[in-house]
Amino acid sequence: MTEVVSVKFKESGRSYYFNPDGKAFKIGDSVIVETASGNEFGKISEANHEVGDEDIVKPLKKVLRTANQKDIKKFEDNKEKEKEAFKVCEELVLQHKLDMKLVEVEYSFDGTKVVFFFTSDGRVDFRELVKDLAARFHTRIELRQIGVRDEARMLGGIGICGQPYCCKQFLNDFQPVSIKMAKEQGLSLNPTKISGSCGRLMCCLKYEQDAYEYLNSFTPNVGATVQTSSGMGTVIDANLITGNLIVKLNDSDFMPMKVHRDDVKLISRKHKNKKTQEEKQE
Repeated sequence: MTEVVSVKFKESGRSYYFNPDGKAFKIGDSVIVETASGNEFGKISEANHEVGDEDIVKPLKKVLRTANQKDIKKFEDNKEKEKEAFKVCEELVLQHKLDMKLVEVEYSFDGTKVVFFFTSDGRVDFRELVKDLAARFHTRIELRQIGVRDEARMLGGIGICGQPYCCKQFLNDFQPVSIKMAKEQGLSLNPTKISGSCGRLMCCLKYEQDAYEYLNSFTPNVGATVQTSSGMGTVIDANLITGNLIVKLNDSDFMPMKVHRDDVKLISRKHKNKKTQEEKQE
C-alpha cells in the first residue's frame, strides 16, 4: 500500500494520484504538483489515503507545496488569459474558414503552452492557424480535437433529469453504453429520449445495468410460458422492479391476470431475437 492524495486540475476533470511527500492535506487545498509537462496548479479532491501499488502509475509524482497567494494570483491571471485567447482563436478560425468549433482554451501554469480544444466532423488542416496563434501569443501552441462527450463535460449543462451533467460532476471516465441496455431496462428506443445533450446514449444507462441483468436472470420475459395457480399461461407484460407479471391464460377468454413472479413456475422462456440493426451499429 502507498500513501497518496488525489488532485484535480479541472473542476470536471479526473483525479490523479500524487505523493504527499510526508505532508497532510485536506479536500479543497490548492497545491503545486510535479507533472510530466512541468509544474501545475491543482486542488486536492481526496485527502491523504492509501491505495494498492497496482493502482499507481509509476513513477509517482510529488506534491511540491501548498499554493501561496502568488501561485493563486498566477492561476487566476491564466484564467483571464484563456478568455482572451478564446476570442482571438475564434476570430482566426473565421478568417481561415475552418470547419471547427472551439470549445475551451487551457494555459499551462507556467504559461509556456496554450492548448486549444475543438470539435469537428472531420480532419482539419490548422497549420496556418497554429502559425498565427504562435505569432500572437509567443508561446507553444497545441490544438487538440475532442469528441462530443468531452465537449459536454467541458461546457456542462442540465440534463433531462434536471441535474447537472454526470460527466461534469463526478464521472472520471466514460463507460461504454449500448442500445441493448435501454432495451433490457424497458426504455423507449426513441433516440431523443435515451440520448444526452451530446447526442450519445446517456451515461446513466450504465448505472443500473447490473441490477437489471440480475432481475432479468430470474424474471420470466414477455412471451414466456408459465404455470400459475389458475393454469398455464403466457407472459404478455413484465415489470422487473416490482416483479409483477401480466399473464394471459391459455384456452381462456378471461381477462389477463396479474401475478407476482414468485408465484409462478417458469415452463419455457421465449427465445430472444437476434441482435437488431441498432445493436449491431452500436
